[in-house]
Amino acid sequence: MPLVANSKLPGFARLRSEGEEVLDPKRAAKQDIRELHIGIFNMMPDAAMEVTERQFMRLVSGCNRIAQFHIYPFSVPEVPRGEWAQKHIDQYYYSFDQICEMGLDALIISGAIPGPQLEREPFWKPLGEVLEWAAENVTSTLCACLATHAAMKYFWKEERQPLGYKQWGVYSHRRVHSHPLVRNINTRFDVPHSRFNEITKLQMEAHGMKVLVESEEAGVHLAVSPDLFRYVFFQGHPEYDQNSLLKEYKREVSRFALGEIENYPPFPDHYISNAGKQLLNGFESKIKNSNSRVETMAEFPEQEAAEYTDYTWGDTAKIVFNNWLGLVYQITGAGRKEPFMQGIDPENPLGEVSLNK
Repeated sequence: MPLVANSKLPGFARLRSEGEEVLDPKRAAKQDIRELHIGIFNMMPDAAMEVTERQFMRLVSGCNRIAQFHIYPFSVPEVPRGEWAQKHIDQYYYSFDQICEMGLDALIISGAIPGPQLEREPFWKPLGEVLEWAAENVTSTLCACLATHAAMKYFWKEERQPLGYKQWGVYSHRRVHSHPLVRNINTRFDVPHSRFNEITKLQMEAHGMKVLVESEEAGVHLAVSPDLFRYVFFQGHPEYDQNSLLKEYKREVSRFALGEIENYPPFPDHYISNAGKQLLNGFESKIKNSNSRVETMAEFPEQEAAEYTDYTWGDTAKIVFNNWLGLVYQITGAGRKEPFMQGIDPENPLGEVSLNK
């Protein structure tokens, strides 16, 4: 299922340069195949906005090669943006009104970097409007990390639980229930996490949700809403690139250099090899003894440290996305504004699909 470059979004050209298959719209128009229209509601801050687009687009691009995927990134005016990011949105993004008018088959809602109270965040009200609209008009919505916490609060009044520390790293997970979403994946596999809060398994199961993947260290990763498909919840970040956590670690070191945090950040769990830690420990000593920590940040050995990380979650992430969009393809309506084909029960959309592994 190749992506279709249905707009001038720079991410299409970037993915094509990386070897991903991206169809020209003229070529796509000649293929008599039902396309899928997928929205990405991007709430990430400016620095991560464009890379988040590409990460999710890459997962979509790795799916079944039969259908075509049209991507519709959008944000909302309530999310504050800098000049560059706002220009990018104005030029390449859709408005939520346009999304509602056109319709979607599937929707991805990105995470965000929130404060202590979700309902006081600028994205809270528009996010609620997107969630409500998707519940009526979209076959399936995938919520990533913070979006999962927000959906749990919005629909089920469940508060995320503060961990008291930052849960970040790459953690081993187990598939704990059978479901078409986890068909053909390993029983054990890795998923990155990066968060200060969590929704627990007990909180989810209290509302009839089904937890499909969890970790002894990091808790729930993948779960589905009580109807088993309308909402798909991630607490981890399977969309992350190999170097995403390293870049996040570098940002935390930069905050230390700027005096924004007092303590030097710990390494992400289970991510950097011992040789990589030795390299980065050397930089820690250097920056702590520097007369100008900000200038010393220019010497952070990012490229060298990247050689001491492994990418152990990508294959499983692509399979889950392939399963997700394959299910959407099976039950979505013929028109973009029809969330289900005739005969599908919205309260039990997978009723005709085997739930065995």
